[in-house]
Formats: sequence, structure tokens, C-alpha cells
Amino acid sequence: MLKNKKIRVLVVDDSLVYRETIARGLALDPGIEVVATASDAYDARDKIIAFEPDVMTLDVEMPRMNGIEFLKRLMPQYPIPVVMVSALDEKVFEALDAGAVDFANKSDLGNRGGAGGLINELTVKVKIASTAKVSHWKKGAPSGQREKSVSQANKKLIAIGASTGGTEATAQIVQAFPRDFPGTVIVQHMPPGFTRMYAERLNRICLMEVKEAEDRDRLYTGRILVAPGDRHMRLKACGDGYQVECFQGDRVNGHCPSVDVLFESVAKSAGSRALGVILTGMGGDGAKGLYSMREKGARTIGQNEETCVVYGMPKVAYEMGAVEKQVALPNIAHTIASWLNG
Repeated sequence: MLKNKKIRVLVVDDSLVYRETIARGLALDPGIEVVATASDAYDARDKIIAFEPDVMTLDVEMPRMNGIEFLKRLMPQYPIPVVMVSALDEKVFEALDAGAVDFANKSDLGNRGGAGGLINELTVKVKIASTAKVSHWKKGAPSGQREKSVSQANKKLIAIGASTGGTEATAQIVQAFPRDFPGTVIVQHMPPGFTRMYAERLNRICLMEVKEAEDRDRLYTGRILVAPGDRHMRLKACGDGYQVECFQGDRVNGHCPSVDVLFESVAKSAGSRALGVILTGMGGDGAKGLYSMREKGARTIGQNEETCVVYGMPKVAYEMGAVEKQVALPNIAHTIASWLNG
């Protein structure tokens, strides 16, 4: 996007109230221009062709064709950065599978500053989405081959941090982990409620046990713990193993949970026994923590620019010297296994 060029947005929602509220709210930002609104997928298709928006906000539940089905048909032909607008519903992960960059939670608006809370969240996510790469969704575009399940590794510890685009990136990596892989802790920037559903989704598709972390949960071989959406998560040594501490706190780098909070604790508690991975996302959360891990002897991986939806967090970490090796997403699981076995 050219400097000073406004982000052109198409707002798609079957509800007139939501459609107008979102359009008016986004238009208040001087960096955004709402070029059109649409009431359903067919209307949206015509508006995309007519207005060529940079980003689209899309409701999940719509008449005639829901947002997920629309995405599945749209992205192979006309890939465009999409931010879903959804209630607390697992369907949002289907939308991310189908090509959406991110989502904003429109449930419980009364507890999140009313419509203003949704608008603020959407404004930030639309700006992030405008920088996202989605061309790989186009039919016929080259894509990396997924690694097969990786081999058994030594008993160590893996820490993963991700933001925009990270739900699918993390899923691709941990799906390749065998049942007896080292204990793994994950911070994915995501609202409360959705982290529980995300952990449950991973638990269904992974060989390892996956759960949303609770305070004092033990970390052990074959288990993955996902930080809850409104709590920081720290790793603590406990006897001959580890447990996690989940606690409320101020946002760090604009986030709770924060990748930096987790990585700093891993550096302190696990040192050279840990392996850190920083994935796609806007900003720099996790870079300093990953640097601390590397200083303590941990191996560190950063997702490479070509396979990131948003090359922000891994870029900051790499430029800081926190990343030992940049790796394409399809090869990260294999690299982890090689290092653990090395």
C-alpha cells in the first residue's frame, strides 16, 4: 500500500444495523475509506468487481450463502484480505481455514465498550489485513508441501508465539507432532472464549493432547497448553518438571496474553532445554523474549517472510538477532524435530 493512500474497505453484513454501524465507524478513521457495503455474498461479489476494495469485512451468518461458503468460492478466483465479524462461534475457524486473515468478536458488545469496542477492534484489524499476503489462495498458485509426521524427539520443551495468521500456521505445525513430542506452550493473540474453542479444535486434529491452560496445569511430554485469551501465561519449574501460571495483568506490547511474557519465563525456567518459535503477526511481541531464550542457549526459529501472512513479529525478532534460523512454514515441524533429535 502506498504511503498516505487510504485503505479501501467493503463492509458485508446482512444486518442493516451492523452494516451501517461498521461502515460509519470505520470511516471515522482518516486512513480508511469505506467504498461500499453489501447485504449478502452475491451483492458483495458485484461490489468487489465494481470497487476493487483492499480489504473486506464479512459476516459469518448470512442468507442465501454464508460467509464461509462465500470465502471458499471467492479466494481461489479473487483473493482479498478478509476480516470476519463473528459471534463466539467455532465457525470462525472454518473461515480462517477458508482464507480469512483475522476476525473480530461481535458478541458481548456491552462488556467491550459497546459498538465502539467492535469498531476499535475492526479498525486495527482492517489495517493489519491491508498488509497481509493472500495471493497464495489463488487457484494454481504454488504452495509449500506439508511435512509428514515428524519423528520422536528427546524430552525438551517447545514454546510458540503467534498473532495474525497464526491460528492456521500453528495448527499446521502441531498437527505434525507425534504423540510423544515434548511439552509445548502456545500464546496465540486471540480473545477469551475463542482460545478455548481453538484448543478444542487442535485437540481434535492433533496426536498430542491440547487444552486451554489453567493455572498450575502441568506441562509434560505429549501435552500442548494454549494460553487463555484474557490471561498471561508463564512457565515455572516444578520439581523435576514444569507447570504454568495463568494470571490477569496489564497488556504487554498491547496484548494479553503476551508472547514476551511466555518467552521470558521459558528463558528463565528452561534455558537451553527449550526451543522457541515465532510466527506470523503484526508488531514486535515475542521478539525480546525470544532473544532472551537464545541468550540462555535455546534454539530459535522465525517463520520466513514468504510464508507469513504478516511479516511483523518474526521480522522484528530476526533483526534483533533473536532468530537462529528463518524457516518456511511447511518446514518448521521438520526443523524442530531435527534440532530436538540432534
